[in-house]
Amino acid sequence: MAAMYHRGGPQDWRDGRRGGDFRGGFGDGPRGGPGGFGPRGAAAAGGGQAIQQPVEEIDREKTCPLLMRVFPRQGGHHKLEDFADRNSLPEEVAIYTWMDADLRELSDLIKDVSPEARNRNSRISFAFVYPDRRGRNVMRQVGVVHSTRPGEDDSKTLRQLNFQTGDYLDVSIY
Repeated sequence: MAAMYHRGGPQDWRDGRRGGDFRGGFGDGPRGGPGGFGPRGAAAAGGGQAIQQPVEEIDREKTCPLLMRVFPRQGGHHKLEDFADRNSLPEEVAIYTWMDADLRELSDLIKDVSPEARNRNSRISFAFVYPDRRGRNVMRQVGVVHSTRPGEDDSKTLRQLNFQTGDYLDVSIY
C-alpha cells in the first residue's frame, strides 16, 4: 500500500455507482467487489454465494495508516446537509487507522474522546458519507456496536465495508 491512495485502477470514483442493487455487467465502480470493480455481495457470484478472495494481511508496523475524519453526535446521525459545505463541517475527530480496523476497535477509539459513549447502555451507530457520481452526498449505515456487550457488527472491517480514503465516518451515540 503506497502513501498515495489510488481509487480502483484506471477508473475514477465518478465513473461508477457506489452501491445499491446490481443490474448486470461489471463497471459497478470503485464500490464493487473485493477487487474494487464489479457487483457487491451475493449478486456477484450468482446463486447467492459470495466470491471468496484472499484477504491481504496488513502489517501495521510497515503500513502507513490512513486519516479518517469522524463526526460524532449524540442522539442521532448528522443530516446530509451538514456535510454539503466543506468549510463548515460539524465538529470532527481525526483518527489514524488501517483498513483492517473493525468497528469494535473504532468504537473504543471514540470512547476515548466522547464520554457519553462510555455509558454501559450506549450504542454507537456508524455510517459512511461519500459523494455519489453526481457529486451529491450519500449516507450509508454500516453497523452498530454496543458499548459493553459483543454484537454481530463488531468484527466488520473497513475493507469489508468498502470504506475508501476520503469518505467521512458519521457516528451516532445513543
